[in-house]
Amino acid sequence: MEFIDQNPIGKSSRSNPVTYIKAYDEIRKLWADQPLAKQMAYTPGFFSFNSEGGRCEECKGEGTITVEMQFMADLVLECESCHGKRFKSDTLEVKFHDKNIFDVLEMTVNQAVEFFTEHGQKKIVKKLLPLQDVGLGYIKLGQASSTLSGGENQRVKLAFYLSQEKADPTMFIFDEPTTGLHFHDIRKLLDAFDALIRRGHTIVIIEHNMDVIKCADYVIDLGPEGGDKGGNLVAAGTPEEVAACGASYTGQFLKEKLASL
Repeated sequence: MEFIDQNPIGKSSRSNPVTYIKAYDEIRKLWADQPLAKQMAYTPGFFSFNSEGGRCEECKGEGTITVEMQFMADLVLECESCHGKRFKSDTLEVKFHDKNIFDVLEMTVNQAVEFFTEHGQKKIVKKLLPLQDVGLGYIKLGQASSTLSGGENQRVKLAFYLSQEKADPTMFIFDEPTTGLHFHDIRKLLDAFDALIRRGHTIVIIEHNMDVIKCADYVIDLGPEGGDKGGNLVAAGTPEEVAACGASYTGQFLKEKLASL
């Protein structure tokens, strides 16, 4: 069982979407395979900002320096050594089709998919596509996990599981995954859920969005009110069966949603 919550995807400030879904491993291998990298004996680890070698040691690959203020909020300043690029200048000289490793990390998922597709990097594209599938094509590959919203963190985790082709059948529990999402993004999220179900997984969702509830195979409505006036099983069954329950507030809204189909 996996609980897909909205907590940050990594404990380190250097954690980001592309490392979490393991796409960065393939990207680092590609850069290490470039002629200049081979000439300089740079390994894939040289293009990591999590280990010594090619990263800027002044900021430890952060791109910023944090100055602690005793009675005020800490100051976050751009690293004067790498100017926010996170790597040493020698590292940035290695390029793939005129792009260095920092340039790639600054790309959005959509831009990166287009770039790597154009240059025949199918392995990398395959790793990145799940981020597009969950509606995260707009985020940057190297975007710090601390800048992602709870919903975005949750969808990055979903993308990771979508990329696992041979995972054992698992029950996934999602808590309000549609919070803050546009209708079109909700559609993408439902498509991602369907992809997991087709692979033999089970999905349990705590949700109030009727566009999601109407698509469920089975609905459990707890209530009738919230807090100490709730907690009782009001209705259970298919969306149509819950919609037919007059005592269910969820059923009343669900009935309207189903009638509009």
